[in-house]
Amino acid sequence: MTSSGRAAEGGDPSGQNEDWTGPVADSGEPRPATNRVTAFEGRIWSVISEDVDFGPVTARRDVLIHPGAVAVLALDDADRVLLIRQYRHPVGLHLFEPPAGLMDTADETGWQTAERELAEEAGYRAQDWHVLLDVYLSPGGMSEAIRIFLARGLTPIPGGRHHTGEAEEAHLPRVWVDLDEAEELVLGGSIGSPSAAAGILAAGAARRRDWRTLRPANAPWTARERLLASGRVRLPQ
Repeated sequence: MTSSGRAAEGGDPSGQNEDWTGPVADSGEPRPATNRVTAFEGRIWSVISEDVDFGPVTARRDVLIHPGAVAVLALDDADRVLLIRQYRHPVGLHLFEPPAGLMDTADETGWQTAERELAEEAGYRAQDWHVLLDVYLSPGGMSEAIRIFLARGLTPIPGGRHHTGEAEEAHLPRVWVDLDEAEELVLGGSIGSPSAAAGILAAGAARRRDWRTLRPANAPWTARERLLASGRVRLPQ
């Protein structure tokens, strides 16, 4: 351990012992960084480069600044998961995913974004909403935090979903998969979308605990709050 508070909380100040003895929980302790420049400014996200102080050394790091996102693990009364098939060009694959979307609308909460995306991408509304889990999708290179909601008490929107999207979102075939089967598809490698894999496995684990791990839909989103405080969220333009 070097100059941060981690050594005092649960590590060895000499830096020789790498056994952690503090709380096992993510903590908001950003390293000092200087010489920040914007290397790329895109329509959805940007990339910054900065020098990060790691104590004995300084290293140049590139970070994709992301607006954040939400996903909706929707379950019907028979515990079937709603998935949509969507093309993802960066990997060149059609992936099965839960309805999801970027936090790119000003003054919209994560819960509100989730409700909108469930309607726009799947054509459903939900009566019962909870937070299922919060994850960082690729913390080694980007600042994307995603909140995955559990939505139940589903009712179809009359007339189906409104086709508000274009390109990848113009055609989104739906499928309902039994939750147990969905877990097998994830563990067997047939479903690789991170929001689908994390959401499905978390839903299965939560069900085995009689849903006791669920949080209210408006529970504090600490992960996003930390990113906002440190300037690591691409805000709506």
